[in-house]
Amino acid sequence: MNAVVVRLCAVFGRSVAVAAGIAMAGATIGAGFTAVSVQAATIDTIAKQAILVDLTSNTVLFEKNADERMAPSSMSKIMTAYLTFEAIKAGRLTLESTLPVSERAWRMQGSKMFVELHNNIKVDDLIKGMIVQSGNDACIVLAEGLAGSEGSFAEQANQKGRELGLKNSNFVNATGWPDPNHYMTARDLAILAEHLIKDFPEYYHYYSIRDFKYHNINQGNRNPLLYRGMDVDGMKTGHTEAGGYGLTASGEREGRRLLLVVNGLPTMQSRADESARLIEWGFREFASYTLYKGGETIEQVPVWLGEQDSVPVTVPQNLSVTMARNDRPGMKVSLVSSAPVAAPIKKGDTVGKLVISAPGFPGKEVPVVAAQDVPKAGFVGRAFAAAKYLVFGNSL
Repeated sequence: MNAVVVRLCAVFGRSVAVAAGIAMAGATIGAGFTAVSVQAATIDTIAKQAILVDLTSNTVLFEKNADERMAPSSMSKIMTAYLTFEAIKAGRLTLESTLPVSERAWRMQGSKMFVELHNNIKVDDLIKGMIVQSGNDACIVLAEGLAGSEGSFAEQANQKGRELGLKNSNFVNATGWPDPNHYMTARDLAILAEHLIKDFPEYYHYYSIRDFKYHNINQGNRNPLLYRGMDVDGMKTGHTEAGGYGLTASGEREGRRLLLVVNGLPTMQSRADESARLIEWGFREFASYTLYKGGETIEQVPVWLGEQDSVPVTVPQNLSVTMARNDRPGMKVSLVSSAPVAAPIKKGDTVGKLVISAPGFPGKEVPVVAAQDVPKAGFVGRAFAAAKYLVFGNSL
């Protein structure tokens, strides 16, 4: 068997076969948005840590010290929100449920929702206090309500972090209150934020609320990008002396959702300006291109000893790639398969891969699967195929 490469030319999101030959594919990539990076050298940031991801195609557009441990400050409240939303979705809580305010929560310093001692507060209000007002007190009420104590809640957060693929994070509280053993990385924060957006779309709207009044005190959302008219609809700021000023932000424009994490900025103003600059750069300089729709036939791959001579191949889900707009004209797509593929073949079996390349693009590989079953041929069919092979060889 040979590795057959069919060169495909992508034209405005559609791909057509234009040539064929023999070659070997390059290295495969991993899973998730850490696998593909199209970082350009045309931008930098004064942030100590940063990562910008196109969630539509799981592509890293820019990163700086993204795997460096840092104090996430109040951005770690994204985990508190995740566990809260998970409990609601599982039916352990409702938005109308009430939770009691302990003295520990009431006495908590830093940013506050200003909960009242021994009061019972609706979960809906606590979520708003946690997200809009960044209330440390609200986080502790939620943590104690979900796990009994903040320490037990931190254990649940660490377990959930492992399940979500956070490789370099450790939680010791529900608020992001400074502690040398409470840390994350920009990449882990991006992974966590992506999970929250995708796992709980019905609750993501809390992050776009601009102000919330509780206990006769009205406070505005600390996310500066919500007020700049740039399609940002969340997520969470953070600030401590150890971590500096940080922001996890996400926005959607023209069908693309970007996610940004920055930390270690010197001032509130620099946090606002740098975040806006990086997100606008991501929207302006890059674009996502849909190559194939899930289930669409890409090409026919030859079959050996099957009831039919070839099998249509496809991708299970819509396939999009993100790259710099200037690199788009040079994009090439190759279908690579060890063909002919031996029958029997079941629908969904991996039978090759697409290799995507462009001048400024590091490359991406995506498995392709059989679009239908191909049973093994009967005795007569196998005999005919063998005779054909003896006469013509492995000509494709």
